[in-house]
Amino acid sequence: MQILPYHFEGEVVRGFGRGGKELGCPTANMDDTVIENLPEGLKVGVYYGKATFKGNTYSMAMSVGWNPQYHNEKKTVEVHLIDYAGGDFYGKRLSADIVGYIRDMRSFASLEELKIAIAKDIEIARRGTTEQGKL
Repeated sequence: MQILPYHFEGEVVRGFGRGGKELGCPTANMDDTVIENLPEGLKVGVYYGKATFKGNTYSMAMSVGWNPQYHNEKKTVEVHLIDYAGGDFYGKRLSADIVGYIRDMRSFASLEELKIAIAKDIEIARRGTTEQGKL
């Protein structure tokens, strides 16, 4: 069964507030409808693709899962729009196409190691969406 590419859209909701503040990587946290409708075979991890927000399309890096670094008890979908310099996302709609898988989710020895991994994820996502061409 082919899962990717996978398209979704939904409303952006308030998350834990860690992406931008603690990690320097603001994310758009998707509503429960998006999470509930993910394909059964889509494993937790970090993905890349393209997202459309407020009429503009951006490369994205995205996490799906429980964020083991923080021991979350609730599964989340968090989208980072690469090169987005706008304001907050809350209450607005976002659509996205997941086109590739980057890595498994895991805990890191420190917050600094997590930040380094996120920076690598973003670079892989930037290259991956460029190589995929226009979606």
